[in-house]
Amino acid sequence: MFKSRKAPFPTKAEQAKADKAVVDAIASGRHDPALPVEACRLDFTGFRLSASQLPRDITCRELLLAKLPIDEVLPGWRASSLLSLEGCASLIRLPQGLSTATLNISQCVALKQLPQAMSVNYLNASQCTALEEWPESAQVRSGGVDLTGCVRVTRLPAIGNVSFLNLAGCERLTELADGTTVSSWLDISRSGIRVLPPSLEGAPLRWGGVLVTEQIVFRPETLEVDKVLQDRNIERRRVCVERMGPARFLSHPGIRVLDTDSDRGGTRRLLQIPLRGDEPLAVVDVRCPSTGRQYLVRVPPAMRTCRQAMAWTAGFDNPDEVEFVEET
Repeated sequence: MFKSRKAPFPTKAEQAKADKAVVDAIASGRHDPALPVEACRLDFTGFRLSASQLPRDITCRELLLAKLPIDEVLPGWRASSLLSLEGCASLIRLPQGLSTATLNISQCVALKQLPQAMSVNYLNASQCTALEEWPESAQVRSGGVDLTGCVRVTRLPAIGNVSFLNLAGCERLTELADGTTVSSWLDISRSGIRVLPPSLEGAPLRWGGVLVTEQIVFRPETLEVDKVLQDRNIERRRVCVERMGPARFLSHPGIRVLDTDSDRGGTRRLLQIPLRGDEPLAVVDVRCPSTGRQYLVRVPPAMRTCRQAMAWTAGFDNPDEVEFVEET
């Protein structure tokens, strides 16, 4: 057995040196993968190692395998404190009964399901865009869960009490199971959730990381324009503008018309509304030439003409570089 621990109590520097020697031996092929390894912290980040090149049995506190081209985590890899698989784009399988304090599988874009009987304190599965299944037996023990950008997740079991639950961008997730509770906060921005179960009623809510009210999240149509514009909390006010939509602000007495011109859809207007302590809200009021439908396109407040603003929406800073083609 290859052990990096020095008896009886190595200093941090000694332990780090011993751990690095283990990593170097494995990465250079000098260590037989059939032999087990014990260490404190093994960091293989940046190495191009497959699962077959790593020892079949690893016991450590922290195991960092970020961005390795591995397609599975072997059952013999045991990390008590941290298992980091961030950016392992080929990863498709985690072992049943996986247990660690913190599991980071962020950006594992091929992984479709969490393992049966998983037990972790903290789970970071953000941007796991293929993730679909969370088995009933997979548990998070009182820590936090980050599922930001998991666009294929449609259902979560009742996961009990966690400190935070980030579901931002889970657009196919439309409901949460009763029995899920949070002690710190719940973020459901850009998700499909429109109502909370009884166990989450009154839970602190966030929208894109900003602390907000239940009214802002679920009843934005009841927000009043004047009260929103008077809100001294800039971040919360921006969320309110996003939730309400720019159209609600067209009747505000403080609106300014900066420029007017026309295209095939009719008259275009560049509008601006001053906001206390923040940059103004700027939009271009346009109509579709085919349907006649009105659109309000938000643009940077530095825009001064309709043509400049529409060029910016097409990715150009100079409107003279854009040739707008009319629909026929």
